[in-house]
Amino acid sequence: MLHFFRHRAPAQLCAFVAFSVCCVFALCCSGRAEAQAAKRPNIVFILADDLGYGELGSYGQQKIMTPNLDKLASEGMRFLDHYTGAPVCAPARCTLMTGQHLGHAEIRSNKDSGNGRIYPGQWPITEQVVTIAEVLNEAGYATGGFGKWGLGPSNTTGSPNKQGFDRFYGYNCQRNAHSYYPPFLDSDEREVAVNKYPIPGHDRKPQGPVSADDYRAANYAPDLILNQAVRFLDSNKDKPFFLYLPFVEPHVAMQPPQEWIDRYPEAWDKENGPYRGDNGYLPHPRPRAAYAAMISDLDEHVGTILDRLEQHGLSDNTIVIFTSDNGPTHGGRNPNFHIGGAACTFFESAGGLKGFKGSCDEGGIRVPCIVRWPGKVTPGSENSFPSYFPDWFPTMTELAGAELPEQQLDGVSLVSLIEGESIQRKKPLIWNFNGYGGQVAIRDGKWKAIRKSLLRKTPGPWQLYDLEADPSEANDLAKDHPEIVKRLETAFVNDRSVESDFPMPLYDKQ
Repeated sequence: MLHFFRHRAPAQLCAFVAFSVCCVFALCCSGRAEAQAAKRPNIVFILADDLGYGELGSYGQQKIMTPNLDKLASEGMRFLDHYTGAPVCAPARCTLMTGQHLGHAEIRSNKDSGNGRIYPGQWPITEQVVTIAEVLNEAGYATGGFGKWGLGPSNTTGSPNKQGFDRFYGYNCQRNAHSYYPPFLDSDEREVAVNKYPIPGHDRKPQGPVSADDYRAANYAPDLILNQAVRFLDSNKDKPFFLYLPFVEPHVAMQPPQEWIDRYPEAWDKENGPYRGDNGYLPHPRPRAAYAAMISDLDEHVGTILDRLEQHGLSDNTIVIFTSDNGPTHGGRNPNFHIGGAACTFFESAGGLKGFKGSCDEGGIRVPCIVRWPGKVTPGSENSFPSYFPDWFPTMTELAGAELPEQQLDGVSLVSLIEGESIQRKKPLIWNFNGYGGQVAIRDGKWKAIRKSLLRKTPGPWQLYDLEADPSEANDLAKDHPEIVKRLETAFVNDRSVESDFPMPLYDKQ
C-alpha cells in the first residue's frame, strides 16, 4: 500500500486519503448504528380485558391460579398505583395507542362507527393522530397486533393497518368479541371465517339444565389469535419488534376450555347454582369456575409467549409489559352475579377497591401492571408512583430510541422508574369519561377528586379522597378541603379540549 502511495501525485494522494478516511468513518458509524439497533429491546405489550386489580396471585388473589403471571412478577416489577386511561374498552385503548388522556383523546367512550353492519366496529381514530405503532414502525420495528382492536373498522382511518401495524389478527369490532366462537376474525383488512356454526354472544335459559357445550363451536378464538401472535414472533425474531397483545379474556361471555373449568372446585357453584343469562351474555352451569378458568387460560397464553421468547433467546433483550384495560366486570340486575355471570364479588376481583368497570372509582381504573426487563428491572421489585396509560407512549418511544411526534402527549416516560430511579410528573392524571353518565377524575399526588353524573340533568357533587390514607375511597374529604377540590378542577379545565363527538356540556362551555 505504501508503494502504491509513492507513485501518486500529492493532490491525488490527499484526495485518496480523504476518501479512505471517510469510508472507514462511514463503516464505523454504520457498525455502531447497527449495534445500537441490535441493542434496542423488543417490546411485548400484553393487555388483558376486564382483569381486576385483585385477580392475580401476585396482587393478592387466593383462589385463581395464575402461575405464569406470578412468575413474571417475581422476575420483574409490580406497579401498585397504575391506572388505565379509561374505565371501558375503546377509550382505554385510545389513550394507550395515542399517549393522550381522555381530556385530549379522540375517543372518550365506547361508541360504534354507525356504518350499519352487524359488527360495525367502533368510532375510528383519525389519520391526524399518531399512534405508538406508527412511531415504532417508523423507527424500524416490525409491528403486530393480535387480539381486540376497537379503534375503527377495516378500511377506515382507524384500521390497525392504517395506524402503524404491519400485521393485525383478531377482533376489529368489540361486539364480535362478545363471543369466543365468532363467525369470523379480522386478518388485516379482511374478514376470515373461523366457525361455520358460530355462537352468538347473548342468550338466556330461564329453566332446565344448562350445558357449557351448548355454547361452544369448532374454533376457539383466543387459541387462533395466540397462534398468529406466535407466528409473528417467529417471523420477526431477528429484528426489533413491537408485539401488541390485547387479549380478550376474561371479558364475558364465559366460554373457557373445559379442562380449566375442571381444575376448580365444584363446591364453588353450589351456593348460587348455574348462571342463566339474566345479566346478559351466555348461561353457564358453573359460573365461578368458568370465570376463574378464563383468567387461568389467559395466564397460560401469556406463558406461551414468554416460553417462545426464551426458545428464541430473546428474553434478555425484550421488555414485557402486562396490564389490563380497566377494572373487573360490574354488577347487574341479578345480585348473585355480575354482568355475564362473572363472579367478581366471590373472587374480590377489585382487590378491596371501590367500584368496577365503567366507574372512575379506584376499582374501575386502577389495574395490575407488571414489567419484566432482565438486567434493567430488579426482580421482585415494586413501585407506588402513580402512572397510567398515556405514559406508555413516551416510554416505548424512548425504549426504541425514536423521536416523539409533534402532537399533544400527556404522559411521562417511565424508563427511569423501571430502571429503579425516581421520576416526577409535571401535571395531574386526568380522566374525562363520557360513558356511564359522564365522569371526571383527577389525581395529583395523594389527592384524587372525582365527579359523576355530568351528562345527567343534575350533576353529582365533587368527592375528594386521600388515596395514601384511604385507597378504598371510604372517607370523602371534599367539604373539609374545598380549596384542593377547586385546584384539581381548575387543573382539569385547563388541560382538556372539546371533542364534538363526545360532548360534555358542563365543561365544554368553560
